[in-house]
Amino acid sequence: MPFRWNPREHLNLGVYILKWFALIAPVAAIIGSACALFLWSLERATQLRFDSPWLLFLLPLAGVFISVLYSRFGRSAEGGNNLLMDAIHGHGSGDSSVIVPRRMAPLILITTVITHLFGGSAGREGTAMQMGGSIASTAGRWLKLDSNDTRILLMAGIAAGFGGVFGTPITGAIFAMEVLALGRMSYDGLIPCLMASVISNWACRAWGIEHAHYFISAAASQLGGDPINWLLAAKVALAAVAFGLVSVLFAELTHGIGHFFKRAIKYPYLRPVAGALCVIALTYLLGTRDYLGLGMSSPNPNGITVLSCFMPQGATDWSWWWKLLFTAITLGCGFKGGEVTPLFFIGAALGNVLGRFMGAPVDLFAGLGLVAVFAGATNTPLACTIMGIELFGSQYAVYFMIACFLSYLFSGHSGIYLSQRIGTPKFGSMDLPPDASLRTAREMRPGWEIFLARWRDGIAPSPIEDIQVASNNGGREMSHRHKIETREIGQVRIYMTPGERRKKTGKGIKGLLPGGAPVYMEIIKSAKQDGLMNATAHHTHYGFSGNGHVQTNVTEVANPNLNLCVELIGPREELEIFCRKHGDLLRDKVVVYKHMEHWDIGAHNLHIDEAAQDEYREPEDIR
Repeated sequence: MPFRWNPREHLNLGVYILKWFALIAPVAAIIGSACALFLWSLERATQLRFDSPWLLFLLPLAGVFISVLYSRFGRSAEGGNNLLMDAIHGHGSGDSSVIVPRRMAPLILITTVITHLFGGSAGREGTAMQMGGSIASTAGRWLKLDSNDTRILLMAGIAAGFGGVFGTPITGAIFAMEVLALGRMSYDGLIPCLMASVISNWACRAWGIEHAHYFISAAASQLGGDPINWLLAAKVALAAVAFGLVSVLFAELTHGIGHFFKRAIKYPYLRPVAGALCVIALTYLLGTRDYLGLGMSSPNPNGITVLSCFMPQGATDWSWWWKLLFTAITLGCGFKGGEVTPLFFIGAALGNVLGRFMGAPVDLFAGLGLVAVFAGATNTPLACTIMGIELFGSQYAVYFMIACFLSYLFSGHSGIYLSQRIGTPKFGSMDLPPDASLRTAREMRPGWEIFLARWRDGIAPSPIEDIQVASNNGGREMSHRHKIETREIGQVRIYMTPGERRKKTGKGIKGLLPGGAPVYMEIIKSAKQDGLMNATAHHTHYGFSGNGHVQTNVTEVANPNLNLCVELIGPREELEIFCRKHGDLLRDKVVVYKHMEHWDIGAHNLHIDEAAQDEYREPEDIR
């Protein structure tokens, strides 16, 4: 084969690099500076809380202030990281209706600092990601970027926020691509995300901000010179299962507590008050403040922190659980902040316990837990493996990979970001709709109510009828079983162009001219007269047909260059009669028939109290 080379292709690639560098550099530098301001403010707030322990008693008032602030000014900004993901997925599908507001950046910065100042247990990655996404979205609107460039810029904003706040630029770039969908990465954002993460990290450090340093030293002498110790690898695999299950516990407890507060407390302003009182009570019940704030430092030299977990006696057997509970309550009741740094604490403390129990290097297992619990909770095994290498060194890469990949697998279809899409399910038994999110997968799982009701009534499990039905109005779970009755129906799809009309009847030139209403309108009118169940027309607003032009980003208006589909639904016999009766309308059209079923949903006579019935009638929005 002769040598072939297209210089124009590489010239276009060069222009692509220059274009994105010009777009990314100033945006990433601003995001990195915002991360520096945030980390500096967080450090000052934490030190002030150490110096003034009485601030903890103002945590309920701080919660009320945060709730009022978001209710008055937050609007959609309260969606947080899930809003960012919805916006990116929306731009990817051509739907730019989800907007990341400018106010998200200052609101999340202020409220996260308030949460830490008064003792709430939260992290910082969520704040950095939301600041990065908000700044990037604002820049995209100012520059009037198209939908695809806006999507990439939003991904770069997430990468810049993550890389800047943790000082891990490679992880930040991979995390921004991996976190959007399970098992699927968007490589079109690879170079912009890498640029953004590196520049943001540089800008943050330029302001004098230093990140935490982690060391694994004792493990090196026990590993020997072999590239892998198989006994140690087996212990890591067992620990990884525990890491994955704990990540599920964290995600579900956080979502569950949020759901409980919304159901139990009618007034949103009172939810953080109740959560804050729980945090204060737990603090005095345990007699320690080690589980407040980030958990990266403590005024007590013997206090439990993320760094202390790397020492053999640096954590108790239940430190991971108490940090998990404190954080789940704080975030579930409405305080602001991220989840990742608490996940570092939880993972490192759990790794400390497992390392001592298995007779393995404690500092290595603490490091494995730090990244593996994070991997399971965010469904980002590759990014977390790279994070382990960036934080601890490449000599432990195999163990980080085992821990992160297995933790990701055993976390199932669960996670802290419910707007994550399921690109590739982790196992084939999940019957999910196309492009489903973790929120959809979560709502499809049966809740505790159905198991309790089944146990109370002595009813044997039924794999069909015990499927939990979720309300479309925000995802309120309905815990009673339903009966489904099916009957066969069919669907006929008829393809044509919107402007197509029937020719007039008659002789001569008059018979050659089109006249009357468009054909699709005549078909729908005839279907209505014949009593078919449903007849609709769908205007194609993206794509092309035949020699038509590609059309995108416009409203659904009739375009003679694109296809239109008329959809008829009804019993097969009625559809056949309709097609034979109106053959003059359907002649020369592409007609496709599809078998379908009509489902009639009816509730079983299960013992449900009136309060539960009222609950079903009043669904809440669960984000």
